[in-house]
Amino acid sequence: MEEGSGILKEGFLVKKGHVVHNWKARWFVLLQDRLLYYKIVGGKKEPSPKGRILLDGCTITCPCLEYESRPLVIKLRTKTNTEYFLDSCSREERDSWALDITGAIHAGNPVQVQQLHLQKNSFKLPSNISLNQIIDKMHDNSNGIKLAPNTRQGSTYKESFTGSILVDWLISNGFAASRIEAVTLASMLMEENFIKPVGARSTEAMRNGDLVEQFLDDSTALYLFAESFKKKVISKEEIHLNILELSGTIIKQGFLIKQGHKRKNWKVRRFVLRADPAFLHYYDPTKDDNRPVGGFSLRGCLVSALEDNGVPTGKLLIFC
Repeated sequence: MEEGSGILKEGFLVKKGHVVHNWKARWFVLLQDRLLYYKIVGGKKEPSPKGRILLDGCTITCPCLEYESRPLVIKLRTKTNTEYFLDSCSREERDSWALDITGAIHAGNPVQVQQLHLQKNSFKLPSNISLNQIIDKMHDNSNGIKLAPNTRQGSTYKESFTGSILVDWLISNGFAASRIEAVTLASMLMEENFIKPVGARSTEAMRNGDLVEQFLDDSTALYLFAESFKKKVISKEEIHLNILELSGTIIKQGFLIKQGHKRKNWKVRRFVLRADPAFLHYYDPTKDDNRPVGGFSLRGCLVSALEDNGVPTGKLLIFC
């Protein structure tokens, strides 16, 4: 069996098709020299892989911003120039996959593997690039930072962006070579008052005196351009139910297989667990829009793990 050589990592990723360019959820298994992917049928992984990606000579791009509606994509290019696009459920999961795949690619070179895990804070802005140039490019309508309204603790911040989105953008535009460099550069932008933190998560980080730790590479930390430092506070009476549902703090997110209510078939969904208020929403990871296809309040819910003759099956029942 191909998996016998030792599994380094496994889990769900959403893969773009080569012939029909749609996105399909697949179960991926990372081995020392290849990445296997399987179809899920009836809630179970098929015994034989649907395909394989040989890692020898592969290059990896992370973040890959070729798809505006999918900011969590990793691109793999094989030595025969075949490209694979793999979408993840969160930035943390994407970066974990990217690090493990990169480690497998360079497994024969201990020096490169060590460099992946030992990033040093030695970033210096090149003399031919100024912070003003970076901000000008961030404002570019076509290739700049994508701004969006974000709600935190009952307050809506128009035209804001998250810390992790800015880190992705700085790396993809060549201003930084690693996430630690991008965080340092973003902290410089804050020090020079080009951008400002908003919301509890990012403003609390500003109290730390360490420059590198002031800016958060985090999908819950919000920032604004300094000239757009305005917030609109919305009363609870004015917030629509769906906005209120999505305003809670994200505690956990990831891919799970869900059984349908009517057809009773099994499909991979991206689940997001929020608190204050407590809701569990699920999304179709094959779709480009980021709108939940379902969800429910967890107040009064009972969660139970299914067992088969005393053996846990890995399935949950939620009664509301």
